[in-house]
Amino acid sequence: MNEKKPQPLDNARHFSVRLSATRRGARLARHFSVAWMRVRGLPVPVVESAEHVVAELATNAATHGRVTGRDFLLVLKEETDVLRIALTDTRGEELPRLPGPQLPDGEAESGRGLVLVEALADRWGVIAGPVPRKTVWAELDLPVRELAGPRRETRSATGPCQPWVSPVISSSAAR
Repeated sequence: MNEKKPQPLDNARHFSVRLSATRRGARLARHFSVAWMRVRGLPVPVVESAEHVVAELATNAATHGRVTGRDFLLVLKEETDVLRIALTDTRGEELPRLPGPQLPDGEAESGRGLVLVEALADRWGVIAGPVPRKTVWAELDLPVRELAGPRRETRSATGPCQPWVSPVISSSAAR
């Protein structure tokens, strides 16, 4: 099986897991994400929105980004004021249409996933590469929380979870 155990990193403020690009992998991505966000104590409205964003991005990776035998990578990172979600798959030649997704014909059975991401995320975008990959990322702003102690910044200069540092293509949802 391609499923790997989730890897909590960076004092549990960072979560990543590689899953098979299947419907089961997409479902596990959603379940693992919700469990991690609940353990982190994120506000319920953020968890609910993020759950839908992860579900849509993972479903897109399993449907449109699937290459037989290759996985997708889900990364979640909580920072002081933002939850970052990134999903990397191995179909870099298939980029979502931007500046914004278009609503499909009313009779279409698919094509609404990125419309939901646009509506739920405060920011989102796509980064092409390195070949053959692409990363679709989304950010949800977090409400300010009172903390028991000082919170340190955990952003590193390198690593696979930096797709939101310099997005090639991005979109901002109007709230």
